[in-house]
Amino acid sequence: MRIAIIGAMDEEIQHILDGMNKYEQQRKAGISFYIGTFNDYEIVLCKSGVGKVNASVCTQILIDEFEASHIIFTGVAGAVNPDLKIGDIVVSIDCLQHDMDATALGFKLGEIPYSEVSVFKADSKLVDLAISASKETVQGKKIMSGRILSGDQFIADREKVKFLHEELQGYCTEMEGAAVGQVCSMNAIPFVIIRSMSDQADGSADVNFMEFTKLASQNSYEIVNEMIKNWNVS
Repeated sequence: MRIAIIGAMDEEIQHILDGMNKYEQQRKAGISFYIGTFNDYEIVLCKSGVGKVNASVCTQILIDEFEASHIIFTGVAGAVNPDLKIGDIVVSIDCLQHDMDATALGFKLGEIPYSEVSVFKADSKLVDLAISASKETVQGKKIMSGRILSGDQFIADREKVKFLHEELQGYCTEMEGAAVGQVCSMNAIPFVIIRSMSDQADGSADVNFMEFTKLASQNSYEIVNEMIKNWNVS
């Protein structure tokens, strides 16, 4: 068993890298992969880069080259559920690409044309483990499970935020999770996406994002650390 942990940015993986025991570094497709142990489990850690293509390439390499048995994607996101505030946590029940738009051809928004699956369900055991770890480590914040929306867009518009919540039942939006979910689904690899809110649905995403990324990344690290310490997923 090898647990793969992905973040999109340096801030999202640095704490975990600092906590790894001896590791080796390999580069593939311009991505650095760190192979070692963390809390006595064999892991491979990497920074995918931002966006769905980067996340897809990274995930397939983790599966093919590093034989990942479980994949955790952790990092920050923007809240679209109005009940969520900065620092709150969303654990994926499932993921959907909100920018997949073939509605002109009669498909629903988010539906991948001619594909049997467009909504990618996270592994229930990993979801339970992530929720438990979040409740244990992130104090004074909401821990919610729900749909994570992904698209190659940074959302800062109030009306778009409202639309994503009401029409697509999204809890938060980011740029990688559904791509990871799709690749994992295609390869029958269990996954979960864990997002800490770095901005909220108030039209100030561009102001809040960098200010709160460090806080959100610390939360993400604490959750992953707790998950692996209490790993009970086969």
